[in-house]
Amino acid sequence: MLMIISLLSGALFGLGLVVSGMIDPAKVQGFLNVFGNWDPSLALVMGGALLVFAPGYWLWRRQGRQQCALGAELPEVPAPVIDKRLLLGALIFGIGWGLVGICPGPALGLLGSFQWQAGLFVVAMLCGFWLVGKTQR
Repeated sequence: MLMIISLLSGALFGLGLVVSGMIDPAKVQGFLNVFGNWDPSLALVMGGALLVFAPGYWLWRRQGRQQCALGAELPEVPAPVIDKRLLLGALIFGIGWGLVGICPGPALGLLGSFQWQAGLFVVAMLCGFWLVGKTQR
């Protein structure tokens, strides 16, 4: 049941990315261009997602629940640590996102467009995942 709910949740999330336009690199770059022709519509998408998620999560935790609806343990949220690795990773991610207008979640949805740039991005992303796994041992 957990796998089915996970698949449906992922599909719903992906559909939301497509419908909202978050898989369109030009729209994302318009959102990131705050000093030019700024497109605030993706901020509304993100805010809408938080408005749906936050009250339910808050209520769930307020009731003292430690498990999700299907019984799996909710992970503890670690205390935030702002260190050199976090800042460097955020910088690299931000530069890449700004240059091409694609981030990991929408990149998978963009694969369906059969654009070679999306395939190249996903290959580079997987190589990055592999490289991080190798360097953190």
